[in-house]
Amino acid sequence: RPVSEDDVRKMILKSSPKSCELDPMPTSLLFECIDEVVPAITHVVNESFLSGTFPSMFKTAIVKPLLKKPSLDQDDLKNYRPVSNLSFLSKVAEKLVLSQLSEYLNANQLFSPVQSAYRPNHSTETALVKIVNDLLLALDDGKVSVLTLLDLSAAFDTIDHNILLHRLEHAFGITGTALSWIRSYLSDRDQTVVVNGLKSEPFRLLYGVPQGSVLGPILFVLYTKPLDDIFDRHSVCHHSFADDTQMRNSSSLDQLDTTISAMQECVSDVKSWMTLNRLQLNDGKTEAMLVMSKRASTSGLIPQSMRIGDTDVDFSDLVKNLGVTLDSSLSMHQQVTNTCTAAYIELRRISSICQYLTVDATKTLISAFVLSRLDYCNALLSGVPQYLLDRLQ
Repeated sequence: RPVSEDDVRKMILKSSPKSCELDPMPTSLLFECIDEVVPAITHVVNESFLSGTFPSMFKTAIVKPLLKKPSLDQDDLKNYRPVSNLSFLSKVAEKLVLSQLSEYLNANQLFSPVQSAYRPNHSTETALVKIVNDLLLALDDGKVSVLTLLDLSAAFDTIDHNILLHRLEHAFGITGTALSWIRSYLSDRDQTVVVNGLKSEPFRLLYGVPQGSVLGPILFVLYTKPLDDIFDRHSVCHHSFADDTQMRNSSSLDQLDTTISAMQECVSDVKSWMTLNRLQLNDGKTEAMLVMSKRASTSGLIPQSMRIGDTDVDFSDLVKNLGVTLDSSLSMHQQVTNTCTAAYIELRRISSICQYLTVDATKTLISAFVLSRLDYCNALLSGVPQYLLDRLQ
């Protein structure tokens, strides 16, 4: 539906004032003269919505590869994330569409109930609280749980546009001009890669949604919703955050082999579905862990691995799930250790330059780099021993 000038103004003011070299003017200047430019922007957006056409000038992206972790090999291209820098106005238009799309999906209860990404009041913390709580309840019942963390390769980059559009129409009821707009948004996009100031020639994108876009993540979530049916068919509990999917099932120790076999069959079907839908399950990076009491771990009946696709994945004592390190007894000891280590590193860095900082600047750095680490998913620390909380305090 058309948007008002007030809608556009609010969306611009809520946006981060970052500029891209594709922008015709610095975003800071646009903010300063917002009253003069809002009528023109509103007109462009409404013409786009009414015609079901995404402006072609917004379909270009500049990709600046970002190393996923500082410790990774800089010469291995697999270690880079191809984040797309898009023009400011294109992201404003996407946000206005996302607002209406989310409203439609929520009103018709079309979101997957076990997908926590890109939804109000859902976060990595709420997802982890749900997962860990279920594992703790099973632990209290004396059961052993199999936790499997699936890893996808370049998930956003391989989405098939035809499959996505068919799914939006037939599974989510998005038709007419709305579907035409999304078709236009996906088609005829191109990108240029910039490394060390050198630009590649532009090349056309035939698959995928841009990493760094506003609509890309939610389109991925809708694309993968049929996976819920596979998990339900195998009676495997699962929870997702974007392309991070956690599978878990619990049983008594003497039924553990049967539980692992059922999960292996489920993973096999998931992998087959992904192959048909042009997604790739990364067998080698998929992790698995047995959550159990210390008494169960010394029983001598514990399997050492499970089959994921063509790979035998060893059960780990520690796994990293959505940025939180979980251990096989859910003691949170390693997570607290990691948090303290990271916080001390940041404190040392800040202390080395604090003589050049104002008090307010120091507070800002402490809040951004130290307190944020203490705050992240700290609901998971409920019930941990006091000595662990004392370390954080």
